[in-house]
Amino acid sequence: MTPLRYPSLALVSLFAALLAVFGLIPKIDLPLGVPITLQTLGVMLAGCLLGARRGLQAVLLFLVAVAIGLPLLSGGRGGLGVFMAPSSGYLLGWPLGALVTGWLMGRLPTGSARKAAFSAFVASALGGLLVVHVCGVVGLVMIASLGWTQAVLGTLVFVPGDLIKCAMTAFVTHTVARGLPDWPLGGRVVR
Repeated sequence: MTPLRYPSLALVSLFAALLAVFGLIPKIDLPLGVPITLQTLGVMLAGCLLGARRGLQAVLLFLVAVAIGLPLLSGGRGGLGVFMAPSSGYLLGWPLGALVTGWLMGRLPTGSARKAAFSAFVASALGGLLVVHVCGVVGLVMIASLGWTQAVLGTLVFVPGDLIKCAMTAFVTHTVARGLPDWPLGGRVVR
């Protein structure tokens, strides 16, 4: 394994900024109290392209910026209040989602661009979709006072869109693996 050639601080900051840019895309509000946004794509990309540690750092940096009041969430939301809303379980699941996505990406095969894309889809589906949705369901039960069945059924509306985000993550990962063959996908070097 060769050392990472790209400065960690720059990459972490870049992906935190990418999450903020995805927040500029208008949200779609649902009656559940949890909006549909593009920002989970940023969580998946951070895990797949930066690895577990740096992906986690990027998402945490973004959430700290949101917590201090920067309106970086979709719809111009920010401040501590967003962590008490029905969507807070999802927000708090983002760092864990990036961590799990990066950890899986670092262990799945990435020997070719095609393998890297398939691994990115699997890693983002398990980390960026499943882990984040489990955290979201827990948040809906605890904060929105929904029953478990209601919360699980409510989160299913996000799954088709999130599967599209997984496919987009796979496409971007494929492109990066082809264009930058020395990029350390999941925190390691592609061979």
